[in-house]
Amino acid sequence: MTALDLSSPVAVVGTGTMGQGIAQVALVAGHPVRLYDAAPGRAQDAADAIGARLDRLVEKDRLTGADRDAARARLLPAESLTELADCALVIEAVLERLDVKQELFRELEGVVGEDCLLATNTSSLSVTAIGGALDNPGRFVGLHFFNPAPLLPLVEVVSGFATDVTSATLAYETARAWGKTPVACADTPGFIVNRIARPFYAEAFAVYEAQGADPATIDAVLRECGGFRMGAFELTDLIGQDVNESVTHSVWQSFFQDVRFTPSLAQRRLVESGRLGRKSGHGWYDYSDEAAAAEAAEPHTAEKARQPAYVVVEGDLGPASELLTLIREAGIPVREEDEDHGSRLVLPGGGQLALADGQTSVEFRDVVYFDLAVDYRRATRIALSASQDTSPQTLAEATGLFQALGKDVSVIGDVPGMIVARTVARVVDLAHDAVAKGVATEEDIDTAMRLGVNYPLGPFEWSRRLGRNWAYALLDDLHLRDPSGRYAPSLALYRHAYASDKREGSTS
Repeated sequence: MTALDLSSPVAVVGTGTMGQGIAQVALVAGHPVRLYDAAPGRAQDAADAIGARLDRLVEKDRLTGADRDAARARLLPAESLTELADCALVIEAVLERLDVKQELFRELEGVVGEDCLLATNTSSLSVTAIGGALDNPGRFVGLHFFNPAPLLPLVEVVSGFATDVTSATLAYETARAWGKTPVACADTPGFIVNRIARPFYAEAFAVYEAQGADPATIDAVLRECGGFRMGAFELTDLIGQDVNESVTHSVWQSFFQDVRFTPSLAQRRLVESGRLGRKSGHGWYDYSDEAAAAEAAEPHTAEKARQPAYVVVEGDLGPASELLTLIREAGIPVREEDEDHGSRLVLPGGGQLALADGQTSVEFRDVVYFDLAVDYRRATRIALSASQDTSPQTLAEATGLFQALGKDVSVIGDVPGMIVARTVARVVDLAHDAVAKGVATEEDIDTAMRLGVNYPLGPFEWSRRLGRNWAYALLDDLHLRDPSGRYAPSLALYRHAYASDKREGSTS
C-alpha cells in the first residue's frame, strides 16, 4: 500500500502547538489541509500562525516563495466539522481526555466517508480505548508526532487492538511520504518512547532522593559521561514538571501500578509547589535570574589530585577495557595480572577501582566504583562512588587517575549502579521486555529512542556493545539490594543473558 495521494485533503482537529505543527507538516508535504477548532476564531488564528512560520522558512531559504504561496492557498480554516466531509485523513490533537476524544471521533464518523482514515496524536491514552467508541475501529490508528512536529522526525504509528493492518500501513507510508521516520508500535502504555524512557528520569530522581548527588551533578554525569543530550533534571524543567509527571503517572497506572514505573515523590512535591520548570521560572533549577541559575547549577567537581604511579589490572574490564589504552597513553604504567575473581584496577595504596556493577562500596574493604561511559575516550567527566569506609588515599588515587586522563571527576555517594550504569541497564531491560511482548521490533525501538529523545545509542545498540549478560548481572545485583521489584530483571532479559551463557558453554 502506498501513501495518501497529495491531492487528498488532510484535516487537523485541535489547533494548539501540536495541531499547528502537524498541519504544517502535511501542508508542506503538499496536501490541502483543513483546520478545525471548537473555539471560535482559533482555526483562523492557527492558519495565520502557520502562514507566519512559512514566511520564516522562506527567509531561511528552506522554502521557496512560490511553494509558500501554494501552501497558503491549500490551508483552509473550517468553522464546523461538516467541512471535513471530503477529507481522506483526520488527525486530532485535542485535550488529553478520553471522553473528549471519544466524543470527537463519534461525531467525525458521522461526517467523513467510510474510507477516511482517523488518527489520534495522543501521547498517553489508549488508542484502543479511543477507537472503541467507533462503529468501525478498524480505520482508527495512533499517529504520535513529537514536539515540535515540523522539526522532529519521529512518528510512532500505533495500532490499537482493532486497527486493520491496511489502516496502519497507510498511516505508516503517509508519515514516511511526509519526510518523517515512522516506527510501528502496538498499543501499549507509553507506546515506545514514553514507555522505555521512564528510567532515564526515574533513576536520576532516585539517586537524588537517596542523597547520592545533587541535580546539577547528576545532569552533568548523564551528559558528559553518558553522552545524553540533556540531563534528566534540565530536560524535565524544559518539558514541564507537570507534563512529565503526568506521563509517568499515566504509564504507571496503565501498568496497574507496576513498581518499575513508580513516579517520583520528589517530583510530586515540585509540582505541588508550582515549580513546573522553565515555564514557571523555577523547577529543579531557578530561572528567575539566569546568572544565579548558572552558578547554582554547577556540578560537583573534585579538587586536583596526584595521579597514581601505576595501576594493576586484574581480569577483564569488559565495557571499560578502553581505559587501559587511555591510561597507557597518559604515561601511567599498567601491570597486568590474571585473576579469576573479578575485573578491577588495583591502585598503589592497595585500594581497588571497579566499574559500577550494582553492588555498593561499603560491602568491600576498600573499593571505589566508576560509572559507565558511552565512550571513555570522548567522555569529559567521570563519576566515582565511595562509602564512608573508603580510604581517602584510594579515593584520591582514583580521582587523580581519571584527572590524568583529562576528565573532570564527580564524587557521588555510595549508590549501587551509580548513575549512567543503572539507567542504561533499566532502559535495556525495558526494551527487551517490549520486544518480547510484541510492542515493536528491536530496530524500531533503537530508532525511536535515538530520534524521539536523542539517546546516544539505542537500547539494543547499548546491549550489543556492553555484552549480553551485562544489564542482567547489574540489575540482579541491584535487585538483591532493593528487593522491591523495581530492579528485578525481566524474563526477557533473563532469557537473553542465559541463552548467551549456554552458547558460550556455561554450566551455571
